[in-house]
Amino acid sequence: MPICEAINSCICCGSNRIALNAVLWKSLIDEWRISHYEVEYINRQQGLHCLDCSSNLRSMALAMAIMRCFGYRGIFQDFIKQEITQKLKILEINTAGSLTQFLSELPGHCLGNYPEVDMMSLKFVDESFDLVVHSDTLEHIPYPVRGLSECHRVLKSEGLCVFTIPMIVDRLTSNREGLAPSYHGVSEVQQSDLLVYTEYGCDAWKHTIQAGFQECRIISLEYPAAQAIVAVK
Repeated sequence: MPICEAINSCICCGSNRIALNAVLWKSLIDEWRISHYEVEYINRQQGLHCLDCSSNLRSMALAMAIMRCFGYRGIFQDFIKQEITQKLKILEINTAGSLTQFLSELPGHCLGNYPEVDMMSLKFVDESFDLVVHSDTLEHIPYPVRGLSECHRVLKSEGLCVFTIPMIVDRLTSNREGLAPSYHGVSEVQQSDLLVYTEYGCDAWKHTIQAGFQECRIISLEYPAAQAIVAVK
């Protein structure tokens, strides 16, 4: 169960129609070596969702972190209408959960999906964006520090990289090299881009600093299920 108060309305659209589905399956639980307690909060992170805009808890955490960076308190669909937001140059790497439906309304939004856009070798020039956003992507990158360093490169000075990763909060980060392949996504589906290279823990912040960022923040919507990371250039 969450240690802090559970949310009762959607951070993205404001709806109070919230539902919970279990999303983890036995083989992934075994490969990930997670306890019953960890299964509960990961299921909540990925399976708690809004019935109106389809945002799950991790997307809500990402939305809240972005808004906090700009001092906005409210819901995400209102945040994107603000004058400061309308002026942002935003790179969304892969679809950031359900936030694409909101971010795509912004004139400065650019969506780059794999394989057309490879996070480890971004096709954009230096200092192109104010904000880089990605969600549950970094664990699927063979060299995550390189991927984050590319995010750092394309950000303007004081730019922000805001992202989520599936984090097991009572562990340290580990590489799955030498272990049997493990895939996130949907049970029985083993797409190459869903292969997990890194299992993230409470020291995930180190990768942002190793990639060149000077500051790293953790924004918590609902501990331990919903954290987002903010890396500041």
